[in-house]
Amino acid sequence: MPTVTKLTAPHLLAPDTVLPWLTTIWSRLQASRTAGRLAHGWLISGSRGVGKRHLAEQLARSLLCPERDENGMACGHCTDCHLLNAGSHPDLIRVGSDPEAKSDEITIGSIRAFAERESLTPSRADWKVALIDPADRLNPAAANALLKTLEEPAGQTILCLIGERIGQLPTTIRSRCQQIKIPTPTESEALAWLVQQSRRDDLALRLRLAHGAPLRALAESDESLLEQRQQRLAGLFAVAAGKRDPVSEAVLWDELGARQMLDWLAGWLCDLLRLIVAQEPARLDNPDRQADFAMLARRLNPTAAHRLLQQVLLGYAHVENNVNQRLLLEDLAIEWFRLNQGLHERS
Repeated sequence: MPTVTKLTAPHLLAPDTVLPWLTTIWSRLQASRTAGRLAHGWLISGSRGVGKRHLAEQLARSLLCPERDENGMACGHCTDCHLLNAGSHPDLIRVGSDPEAKSDEITIGSIRAFAERESLTPSRADWKVALIDPADRLNPAAANALLKTLEEPAGQTILCLIGERIGQLPTTIRSRCQQIKIPTPTESEALAWLVQQSRRDDLALRLRLAHGAPLRALAESDESLLEQRQQRLAGLFAVAAGKRDPVSEAVLWDELGARQMLDWLAGWLCDLLRLIVAQEPARLDNPDRQADFAMLARRLNPTAAHRLLQQVLLGYAHVENNVNQRLLLEDLAIEWFRLNQGLHERS
């Protein structure tokens, strides 16, 4: 018999950490709960690092804690909270990709095993809560199997689907869930929160590099990652100048990882396009390298640069489909070289 994929709890902030940009959403959830209108299916989405998993975890804890406070937050000290902290609460089910499988898809076996457990009554709490993450990696068969549960959920079950690319989910799944889109907070709000979490003096830059996502800015605090970024930027400019072979540079991109490089490349190209339009754009993702990008922007063909950006964005989907990442990155490096070898003065 298949079993629900065994997953440990994701790396999270302390469960009682309040994210200011989520307080309105939290209040609405608690109001729905108080009114007895809490939906059985929730689809929680948002960019990486804006707090969607933190919200889902807090909701699950709130539903399973019998001694929550006046704001609906789990107390943190009852027996149920101790079980949650230990990752052994019988009424919290985590369904995700099998870490030992080659693919990161969620399979039909995991969903069928979950459905068997979902049909049982809660062991301790009033609810049984399932966190399905990342929901956008449900394969077609798994999505169809989950649809049956969403159509006829057990009375005491709450399903939270969590993902960043919910457009990949079938419409039938999305239409049966109450959707919560986690916003990216304003830069001032995010910085104010980050200052309370860290004493670093480069938080503003890190927030920009994280595309405004505070939790991501906090998590990606490894100095070596910033050093690698500087090295790859040096390689990027060397390829643009014809001083470095693009295929050799792509080898280093591949060693760093396709997802990380695609993220950086997208940010770099977006900044170039912004600088093509305006000498002092309202926002840059890489403000520390404005002068370097501005030199290239004065000469780049905007149509060709935009076309390369589209290739980079399509690369995310190719990586999810397990294409040869080295070849993907080589193609992008060669296109970057060709773009810059076609330099001309803008009219």
